[in-house]
Amino acid sequence: MQLTSESFTDNTAIPGRCAFAVPHPDTHVQFADNRNPHLSWSGAPEGTQSFVLLCIDPDAPTQPDDVNQEGRTVPADLPRTRFVHWLMANIPATVTSLSEGACSQGVSPRGKTDLVGPDGARQGVNDYSSWFEGDADMGGTYRGYDGPCPPWNDAIAHRYVFTIQALDVSELSLPDPFTVDDLEQAMAGHVLASADLTGLYSLNPDVRID
Repeated sequence: MQLTSESFTDNTAIPGRCAFAVPHPDTHVQFADNRNPHLSWSGAPEGTQSFVLLCIDPDAPTQPDDVNQEGRTVPADLPRTRFVHWLMANIPATVTSLSEGACSQGVSPRGKTDLVGPDGARQGVNDYSSWFEGDADMGGTYRGYDGPCPPWNDAIAHRYVFTIQALDVSELSLPDPFTVDDLEQAMAGHVLASADLTGLYSLNPDVRID
């Protein structure tokens, strides 16, 4: 299988319009257009009955001590963990692309209330739900696509791995809402093929993305 995008190419920068936040000279960050990138996939094997789409950042800091702190930097050698940005299951086998902005436009404080996507598809919880937990203005259940917003003082550019999975079932049985663990458990043993596309993003003006 192959996964491509008109919004960015593999291992290049994700445009700011597809991010949750962009740099700001005074406050470090400001909300961005938060548009889902265009994605297109091909080469699904015979027997494909549905697709699953994920976007995961494997570079989230495991310790919060330095995150977004003035005069400090999140060190490059800090152990990292994954941060989920998008989960979509039960995408019909007839769907092979998503237009930029088709599923997300703008930041929705406390999370999206109306999810938009292909007919029959379901979108799961992303990790902004836990990131904003306890925040009076932003706390809520975040589902669907919410784009990059790495720490503005991180020493590395984060990778955002978009993965399309071709499944041999038309529908997965998932709770509402569902998490990445729910999704991975449900699709275990049903994946026929997959493809990845990686975008890079940083809010740190000292980090270059070539």
